[in-house]
Amino acid sequence: MTYLDKYNEWLEKADLETVKELEALKENEKEIEERFYKTLDFGTAGLRGIMGAGTNRMNKYVIGQATQALASYVVEHGMEKRGAVIAFDCRIKSDEYAAQCASILAANGIKVYIYDSLRPTPQLSYSIRKLNAATGINVTASHNPKQYNGYKVYWEEGSQILDDIADSIAANISKIDPFNDVKTVDFNEALKSGQITMLGKEMDDMFIKEILSLTLNDDIDKDINIVYTPLYGTGLVPVTRILKERGFHNVTIVEEHKNPDGTFPTTPYPNPEIVKVFDIPLQYGKRTDADMIIATDPDCDRIAMMIKDDKEEYVFCTGNQTGALLAEYMLSQRQIKGMYSKKDAVVQSIVSGSIVPRIAKHYGTHFFETLTGFKYICGLANEFEKTDEYRYVFGYEESIGYCIETFTRDKDGVSAAMMMCEMAGYYKKQGMTLYQVLNNIYEKYGYMSENQISIEYPGIKGAKTKKAVMSRWRKKPLVKINDIKCSVCKDYINGYEGLPEQDALKYEFEDGSWYALRPSGTEPKLKVYINAMGCTKEEADDVLKAFTKDIKEYLVKCENK
Repeated sequence: MTYLDKYNEWLEKADLETVKELEALKENEKEIEERFYKTLDFGTAGLRGIMGAGTNRMNKYVIGQATQALASYVVEHGMEKRGAVIAFDCRIKSDEYAAQCASILAANGIKVYIYDSLRPTPQLSYSIRKLNAATGINVTASHNPKQYNGYKVYWEEGSQILDDIADSIAANISKIDPFNDVKTVDFNEALKSGQITMLGKEMDDMFIKEILSLTLNDDIDKDINIVYTPLYGTGLVPVTRILKERGFHNVTIVEEHKNPDGTFPTTPYPNPEIVKVFDIPLQYGKRTDADMIIATDPDCDRIAMMIKDDKEEYVFCTGNQTGALLAEYMLSQRQIKGMYSKKDAVVQSIVSGSIVPRIAKHYGTHFFETLTGFKYICGLANEFEKTDEYRYVFGYEESIGYCIETFTRDKDGVSAAMMMCEMAGYYKKQGMTLYQVLNNIYEKYGYMSENQISIEYPGIKGAKTKKAVMSRWRKKPLVKINDIKCSVCKDYINGYEGLPEQDALKYEFEDGSWYALRPSGTEPKLKVYINAMGCTKEEADDVLKAFTKDIKEYLVKCENK
């Protein structure tokens, strides 16, 4: 079917509200093509897209199709009695979509557990494991702008599905007519019959108790001054509760960001990786003389912080810097407390920084690299659990995602918030700031300077350009910068060193610096990661400038060829 055929089919078969939206596009063929030229891609990250009518948008028909496909897969594998867990975030229609998913799964004979209100992503992962469920769905678009929503699928280990399951579900989706093949039951009737069960306080309490058990050191300064923003999302209740129960009583919540709101009124792009997100929290920090300012994204799986430098000015910590601080603190404490094991292992993604592997080596801890995405990091945790050859103790990726335990199998902003505050309290009692600790890490392991270039390629034309840039770079890469030569070229398109296939390139240079290119799996972007190393901060900064300049110029060439 052409995009116009699909458009006309939706005009004929969709509900009145959807038809009204589509009729308004009759004179806009370009928009019709954009909405119907393909089906929204289903991959290991599930679905994510702009909300609206059409096969290439997030709406109840696309979600219904995906949920029926998931249900068929669960039933085919005889796992329906184990059930599914559903959670959702603060976004527009997230609660509606979650209830729709529950009704579809229940109609397929699958036991459903659904949360009574919004919950953080890591708690969904925890709940799947705790209930021994077969699968889980989280209705969230994480840190995307308000126009977006998403649909993440988890499997029995509590981690996001890997390629084999994603491919099977995607194949099922292609066979399902969203207007005729999707089974459903009345939500309230299924609730009364027990096919759907509500989750709430009991699971909350168990989740918080597990996180509290992660405490490494209680001999800390609990008077540290903390400012926290949940960015209108799911983190408010669990993060403030865990900090209170951990004994941190000097916590100020950013009032403007406190209440759940899917329109994100003061932060159009609620991503804590973006320093501008801290504009309002920074005012709170200055007013209260905070030791640290922390922010979780709307589904509370990612977390970032600002700390004071030696001039008492607040500076943003990148994901790599926070990862290095956490790794140094956790691995050193494990040795001090006699918790260290020769099986201990740290995991990070291929685009994360060069410091954590050096920290792991210093503490005699195994180090592993995976493809980008916590499904791969926690996939290794799943393997370690099966073989008992290694013991997962910490995993992170540069995009401010951290998992410091194994009772969840995804990045966890709640447990990371507790550990970051414990770490700050520990060092403050030793008379040190986190900024001083970070500089000590650099002096000990080498100076790192980093940058990320993110280029948007929207729409059909953008998707083609993005693909062409990767193809051209692959054929003729940039392998000499500032007289520094590339020593290793890594192309992951067909797998590399036993890793699964991924469209990513990485070039490692003789001085320990590197850069990598990777199309985003959730947004129409191409990301370039640059990691420069040096014996001093100035040297690392100079290398970074040279890499950034040459790479930007070469990107323009690749776009225009």
